[in-house]
Amino acid sequence: MTRCLAAVVGGGVIGGGWAARFLLHGWDVNVVDPDPAAERKLNEVLTNARRSTPGLYEHELPAEGKLRFCSELRDAVAGANWIQESAPERLDLKQRLLADIQLHSDEDAVIGSSTSGFKPSELNQQLKRPQQLLVAHPFNPVYLLPLVELVGDSSTVARASEHLRGVGMFPLHVRQEIDAHIADRLLEAVWREGLWMINDGIATTEEIDDAIRYGFGLRWAQMGMFETYRVAGGEQGMAHFIAQFGPALKWPWTKLMDVPELNDSLIDAIATQSDQQSGQYSIRELERLRDDNLVSILRALKPRDWAAGQLLNRFDHRLAAELKPAADGPLISVRRVIPIDWTDYNGHMNESRYGQVFSDAADAVMAAVGADLDYVAGGNSYFTVENRIRYIEETCAGDSIVVRSQVLLGQGKKLRLLHEMCHADGRLLCTDEQMLIHVNLETRRSSEPTPEVLAAVEQLAAAHNGLPVPDYVGG
Repeated sequence: MTRCLAAVVGGGVIGGGWAARFLLHGWDVNVVDPDPAAERKLNEVLTNARRSTPGLYEHELPAEGKLRFCSELRDAVAGANWIQESAPERLDLKQRLLADIQLHSDEDAVIGSSTSGFKPSELNQQLKRPQQLLVAHPFNPVYLLPLVELVGDSSTVARASEHLRGVGMFPLHVRQEIDAHIADRLLEAVWREGLWMINDGIATTEEIDDAIRYGFGLRWAQMGMFETYRVAGGEQGMAHFIAQFGPALKWPWTKLMDVPELNDSLIDAIATQSDQQSGQYSIRELERLRDDNLVSILRALKPRDWAAGQLLNRFDHRLAAELKPAADGPLISVRRVIPIDWTDYNGHMNESRYGQVFSDAADAVMAAVGADLDYVAGGNSYFTVENRIRYIEETCAGDSIVVRSQVLLGQGKKLRLLHEMCHADGRLLCTDEQMLIHVNLETRRSSEPTPEVLAAVEQLAAAHNGLPVPDYVGG
């Protein structure tokens, strides 16, 4: 498979996040940034991304791409499929930089700007091919948060969306140009209100953050604003909510059309309160805490297949399709990284999560013999009736693991499996002997598999018949 190449122009917080997103999803990445410390800063971002991003998924990500730092813009953008400009928010600077990018890039490359406020019609003033540029506004950390707001030519947006979905992101087409796009307009409203409450001595930075993270922030994370209010309207829905709370819009609650003067006194109050709130942590420690929390929140949405969880599940299906079975050995049933929320107070993977890994391994075997989700929907499945798990070595968050599954018996209703879970470096971590019985889901009783599935089971069992069986099996 030919690798795609991304060029990141500006390797700060956002540019570094873009580089990490592309790299960890298999793209090669060129970075150019005049900051002498850019390479150090980006590598620190990449360290955090490598620690957290793989934990979003139930399957191993593609092999990491190659990272190259370039001293010249023309070297960075030459041959790139995607070029992401993440320079400081100065219109004149961005216009000159984007013109230089286009001069040295391929005509069919996507050129995206990370700008949080400028419109494409402002950014493309010096471009010979203005339709080549679009706003591709992400959210920090780019390597975890999936949303990208796209503004620009519809055909360019369509091409860009395909690239972004390929790296696990959610492209949102903003159909009309607007200052600050969609999300930042909403964030600006909350930010202004927060500044006023600090300015007027009503609340501190910590109290405002508490109101968000213990209250509506949790609802917004999985339902957004309008769906949240639709539920708040009860059985009569949104119409009832608006009728009940609409009159409040005329009350003098907010100061959205004004902003307090950011004088030295207000700036000092905000900075002091912020230091008191979390100044005991370094920025890198806060980033790691944020990343761990985001991974856990995002993963919590996966079982319900809801909001960002649905997006992660779709990408997992894509990764699963790329999992290739071994032709002459045990089935490679699981390749993944252990997420942070699978660890316990001992600092290693909780024993319940081994059951999850081996359940996933059994699902992969079932899929390999045709007992997949369609088969289950048709009223048939395999139930586990016995497990024997042996814990050999510790498994920790961030460990890359592989499970090899071997059919020990495939006969009639019985399917007996051996799973060996190994670290990517080859160390044996855990084993599981698993007995499954075929079941009719309507009667909830054991039954014979369909002829097609039984034939596939017997074929796989025969293929595995010559494989060595470890001494511990059957203990």
